[in-house]
Amino acid sequence: MTNPAEKLVDLLDLEQIEVNIFRGRSPQESLQRVFGGQVAGQALVAAGRTTEGDRPVHSLHAYFLRPGRPGVPIVYQVERVRDGRSFTTRRVVAVQQGRTIFNLTASFHQPEPGFDHQLPMRRAVPGPEELPKVADEIRDRLGALPEALERMARRQPFDIRYVDRLRWTPDEIENAEPRSAVWMRAVGPLGDDPLVHTCALTYASDMTLLDAVRIPVEPLWGPRGFDMASLDHAMWFHRPFRADEWFLYDQESPIATGGRGLARGRIYDREGRLLVSVVQEGLFRKLGG
Repeated sequence: MTNPAEKLVDLLDLEQIEVNIFRGRSPQESLQRVFGGQVAGQALVAAGRTTEGDRPVHSLHAYFLRPGRPGVPIVYQVERVRDGRSFTTRRVVAVQQGRTIFNLTASFHQPEPGFDHQLPMRRAVPGPEELPKVADEIRDRLGALPEALERMARRQPFDIRYVDRLRWTPDEIENAEPRSAVWMRAVGPLGDDPLVHTCALTYASDMTLLDAVRIPVEPLWGPRGFDMASLDHAMWFHRPFRADEWFLYDQESPIATGGRGLARGRIYDREGRLLVSVVQEGLFRKLGG
């Protein structure tokens, strides 16, 4: 069976159907809507395919406008906004069945000399080898993975390990701070194309970020009291990285109000170097309300 990491690389390999127009596959899955990280990653691939030279992406800003339908191809239309001496700007619109579901603006920058500084990591954490895989932690709690989670675990392209133990009951979330941290890496090699690693990490960045919003409200595992959806997503890429090597995703939510929750993430390598900064807002609606 094909490794899930290889399937991710294949998912990010868009078909060019016209100048500035690309088509991406959307796997048929049991989810109600296409995973937002998939759309963001594919859109960034489309933007990157229209740039020339050694200009890695340094930032992206995106809006999730409508839920995408699993199993239906997505067309990505790229506008070449600017090709300057140092910066390249692209705007991407994702269309499915004639309706715009997502748009993204990405900026690419030719690396140049400058000064360096960063704030230190917020706290010391155990390494990934000291922590269980999330699927194993669930198996230990429940005795076995529910069938839906078992299927998801087999398809999961990233190994995810929560730094803090999973919370299962309302008692465990009492006085919990809106913070979460996970170690992640692709479950297999992703090749050597830097754009693939950037887009794969963009995919992963949407997987756990809104956990930080939910932690003070409900257990992350077990019956869910809220339906949630990503509204917008922004990323700044500071240093080169490989998404098939361990990175720490440190997440926090400074505020949740009015049905929306804001989450911020910082992605570090094992040496504590800040690689990527992420901000996302999500919509939270009480189920049955």
